[in-house]
Amino acid sequence: MSENNVVQAFPKKRRFSLREWPITVVLLGVSLSMVIIAFSSFRRGCVVLAAAVLLGAFLRLFLGDREAGMLAVRSKAADVIVLLALGLGLAILSFWVPAPN
Repeated sequence: MSENNVVQAFPKKRRFSLREWPITVVLLGVSLSMVIIAFSSFRRGCVVLAAAVLLGAFLRLFLGDREAGMLAVRSKAADVIVLLALGLGLAILSFWVPAPN
């Protein structure tokens, strides 16, 4: 059996790569919003969540398919339309929630 056909039981570890920075930034925003919702204010957390989704829409719009990484799921137009609709809907609903008395 030649060395070219040997399958490694433990593949080499991959180096940390910054190729997926757009989805990382968006997920950090979503995580921050969940912390704010859990420990502070529902409305502020929802606004941060809407901002994170809208950031994802703008990153998908302005970055190419390769640079967008895991933000690129469908065609660029479909991704941007869906993310903008979700982000704007979250923003509108978060401001629509009445303030606590």
